[in-house]
Amino acid sequence: MKEEEQIVMRDKQSYNQQECHNSPLLGRGQGEAFRTGLYGGSFNPIHIGHIQLSQALLDEHLVDEMWLLVSPQNPFKVNQKLLDDNARLELAQLAVRDIPNITVSDYEFHLPRPSYMVHTLEHLRKEFPEREFILIIGADNWERFPMWYKSEEILAHHQVIVYPRPGCLLQDIPEGVTVANTPLIDISSTEIRENIKNPNYSGEGLCPTVWEEIKRKRYYY
Repeated sequence: MKEEEQIVMRDKQSYNQQECHNSPLLGRGQGEAFRTGLYGGSFNPIHIGHIQLSQALLDEHLVDEMWLLVSPQNPFKVNQKLLDDNARLELAQLAVRDIPNITVSDYEFHLPRPSYMVHTLEHLRKEFPEREFILIIGADNWERFPMWYKSEEILAHHQVIVYPRPGCLLQDIPEGVTVANTPLIDISSTEIRENIKNPNYSGEGLCPTVWEEIKRKRYYY
């Protein structure tokens, strides 16, 4: 798949013209919605844990495709300094360039900021009615999910898949929420950003192409 085909275009017609010949979506029965896992985050930077989780959800057939939704601003991290939006998008594109059924999306770049997931999902439902969007979040985010803006509205319209995170105990899971049996991945973008400043760091936790681009453009130094 070409790099430019990895971006989810906001123009629905443009998106539907893209081809993915090895996608399991082509084998789904007529009338069945595409189960699109929506995995949002700042991806600051994207690391192999993001990719491993996405692949695990695909392998477990919990979703048919994964959209990595690069966020321009997390409402809970309004004071966090993010790498430029397009730079983070570019790194994410590099990470998934040759991986089928995992796509990078800049959809939230075109929505009002700060972006709230309930608004993003509302727009996506209207623009892509043939897809069933399933929200993918970590157990740490699930613990504070009641604090999310209009979280009850999200649960009313969408299934949620929660993946395990270190130190988080999942209990009292409501209907419509699935706990994924995925590996416990203990990789942090925050730690990676700090490690990059260490001259002895050699890209552990990053896809090789992402690490090379970070070095070339001196990101996070």
